[in-house]
Amino acid sequence: MTLHEIPLTLNDGTETTLGRFEGSAVLVVNVASKCGYTKQYDGLENLNRTYRDRGLVILGVPCNQFAGQEPGSDEEIEEFCRLNFGVTFPLAAKANVLGSDQHPLYAALTRFPAGDEHGEKVRWNFEKFLIDPSGEVVGRFRSAVTPDAPELLDAIEAALPERVRA
Repeated sequence: MTLHEIPLTLNDGTETTLGRFEGSAVLVVNVASKCGYTKQYDGLENLNRTYRDRGLVILGVPCNQFAGQEPGSDEEIEEFCRLNFGVTFPLAAKANVLGSDQHPLYAALTRFPAGDEHGEKVRWNFEKFLIDPSGEVVGRFRSAVTPDAPELLDAIEAALPERVRA
């Protein structure tokens, strides 16, 4: 199964696949509302506004597996994101990124190396995976890498669809 074939439920209940974003670069981020990194929503929305017309989609995937920092319902999470950070990028339904109930998307994403380790699990909220328009994972960035970090911006620029690169 390719990344584009992986089933995905959006936070409004829409059933789709990651193929919905085929042809775009996608930054997948496991998010949480009560985390020290929650302020990264501002930076992610800035990335969204800067790059969406050039072919970047940011996909927030709420997860409550790290110290219970995302306890709300999908509706509550969306409201929190919109009211507090003006988030306009898509959010998936809450999902597990670890363990026996790990979402298939994260089972595939975590095969990409984190530093020198292949198959390393997600360590915390706001870990980022960058997928190119063809559906290949081309970057992985730990939670402390902010949305405006040069290494992330460079990777996004390189992953954007050819037709819209600056």
